[in-house]
Formats: sequence, C-alpha cells, structure tokens
Amino acid sequence: MRLSGTHVLIAGATGSGKGSILWSLFRALAPAIESGHVAMWVVDPKGGMELRPGIALFARFEDGTTDSMCELLEELVQLKDERARELASEARRVHEPTPASPHIVLVIDELATLTAFAERSIVRRIDQALGLLLTQGRACGITVVAAVQDPGKDVVGWRDLFPTRVAMRLDNPIQVDMVLGEGARDRGARSDQISELTPGVAFVRVEGTRELRRVRASYLDDQAIERLACSVTPPVGEAA
Repeated sequence: MRLSGTHVLIAGATGSGKGSILWSLFRALAPAIESGHVAMWVVDPKGGMELRPGIALFARFEDGTTDSMCELLEELVQLKDERARELASEARRVHEPTPASPHIVLVIDELATLTAFAERSIVRRIDQALGLLLTQGRACGITVVAAVQDPGKDVVGWRDLFPTRVAMRLDNPIQVDMVLGEGARDRGARSDQISELTPGVAFVRVEGTRELRRVRASYLDDQAIERLACSVTPPVGEAA
C-alpha cells in the first residue's frame, strides 16, 4: 500500500482485523522509520490498549485525554504550515522526505472517539485540524491513516478526503458503498459477507482507479510486536 501522497481510511467492525493492517504498516515502514525518512505520529484514543506496545517506533504518541490528542493534531497543523511556507519559498510543490524533515504518518486508531464522543468544543477543534491536514497535508509530506468502526457520515463526515479506503468486515451492505464508493458492493466488494473467522481480510480502493482489490493483512502477535519495537530505533529529528 502506497502512503506517500495519499490518506487512508480503514473501516471495519469490531474484530475485523484493523489492528493487523496498522501493525503491518508499522512493520513495512520500520526501515524508513529507522533511517529517519518517516516519522510516526500516533493517537490511540483507546487508552493505548492497541498501539502502546509499539511506542518505541513512534516519534510522537498520545493516548491520554481528547484535549491532549487535539493539541497533537493542532501541532501537526502548525508543522504543515511551516513546511508549506518553506516549499513556497523554494519554489517546490511537493515535500521530499529527509532525516531532517521526514514524511509524517499520522495514525488515529479510533476516529469516532475524537469526532463523536468528545466535548463539542474539542470536536470543533479536531474537525478543523483534521480538515486542514486532509486537504493540505499531502503536498507537505503528511499522510493521515484513520481507523473507524462506524463509517457513517456523522462519524466520518470527510471520508471523501481519504483517497485510499479499506473496507474490512462491515455490519451491513450500505456501509460498503459508504467506504468504497457507490456501486462498490455490486462490483464484488462484499465486505458485509466477510467471515468473522477471517480477520484481516478486506477490500481496498486506491485513488485514481475504480478497481477493487481483495487483500488480507498479516497478523502480528504480541511477541512479533515486541520484537519489532525492540529492533528499530527512530532517530531524533524534526518530528521527535
């Protein structure tokens, strides 16, 4: 899965294997994290239950209050603005990652916790920050990867700003087209029929094509995650 120049929405019911996709991404990015060309900014609204074991991989990690998570997003918006000004001053249109200015992958494990269950004033700030990152972040070397259980409009009002979308096992047929686009289920992406016995299976839609691809993410158990976290030492750089 390409992360540069895109944003990724991962939707799936409880137990569908969203964690498998996230940990597979972390494992695939490990060499770039260690070289300093990629920095992971990770938000885990579930109190760190899912992603804290990989904290050694992350340049930034937040699993506390929704206010602190909001502040992290707003800090990333400030960094985006700084990069945009730098690109404009150098007559460049696209950010090129270096250890001094890495590509930043923002991972939000459960988007609904930030957008649906926080206080209204914080939700407004989060909406503004995420909207700016999704509309302006790609050229500045920022990718948003968001996982969500409910792909309904009230939870993911900006899902059209995610060019790459992953539909894991979903609860009903309507949600399939919500995630992958109108007519996706009729073209074979029947995520509502994925078996509960096959977590990690999903259908993927990539920007610029109507093609839908069936995939399965590999599963990393606790021991594999521990080995991964111990094997990578991110350098101290812009995002640290």
